[in-house]
Amino acid sequence: MLTKCLFPAAGYGTRFLPATKAMPKEMLPIVNKPLIQYGVEEAIEAGLTDIGFISGRGKRAIEDHFDISYELEHQIAGSSKEALLDDIRAIIDECTFSYTRQVEMKGLGHAILTGETLIGDNPFAVLLADDFCTNGTGVLKQMVGLFNEFQCSIVAIEEVPHEETQNYGVIEGEEIKEGLYRISSMVEKPAPEDAPTNLAIIGRYILTPDIFDIIREVAPGAGGEIQITDAINEQAKKTMVLGYKFKGKRFDCGSINGFVEATNYVFEGMNK
Repeated sequence: MLTKCLFPAAGYGTRFLPATKAMPKEMLPIVNKPLIQYGVEEAIEAGLTDIGFISGRGKRAIEDHFDISYELEHQIAGSSKEALLDDIRAIIDECTFSYTRQVEMKGLGHAILTGETLIGDNPFAVLLADDFCTNGTGVLKQMVGLFNEFQCSIVAIEEVPHEETQNYGVIEGEEIKEGLYRISSMVEKPAPEDAPTNLAIIGRYILTPDIFDIIREVAPGAGGEIQITDAINEQAKKTMVLGYKFKGKRFDCGSINGFVEATNYVFEGMNK
């Protein structure tokens, strides 16, 4: 049964310096809620309440956010501000949280392998909080429905401009029904002239546990890092792996432009 979700959150967030010098980028707020909380809420919507964080130095604020703050709650008890904590209190009550550290930054594949101790021999989801997705049913809930049907690894994909393929993992495959592709190959950050398609992987995955053994055998790829794209590419050679063109809107909150766009989008929605 699919109940586990990993959140790789060990990166330095250098594109947001100096804001991220002492604050995790995952704690940057979209209006009044941090990115990481939106991600956990999406996981809960999908029935994934065993939450694992791959953290690193300077990420203590994430642990503190998903914990009771007795002094704060005492200070605002009985006031109108107390209701502002209702959402995070509900999350704390509903989920179990586990943490492990990625001591060296060796890529997303390495981060996911670091989380093996939190996953064991179970299928699991991976959510990258940088990819902020909204509109209707959450992406993970859409993907869990597909996993229950196909029982295989699934990656979320979307079409991107061809000139941007060097920023993504890109898939090639056969469309077996509308918006669903059986992947034949994947490549990490191909130059536009080398990209097989413009179908890019975004930060939502459901993976079967055999991926851990595959990651262990994968050689460093783009940027000298252990790429999860390379590991899933090897998995696709042995068994079925699906790419799902999700329904919804994505903002790249790993970039300043995307972060501002997401903030404006949410703010406007709150004031309609």
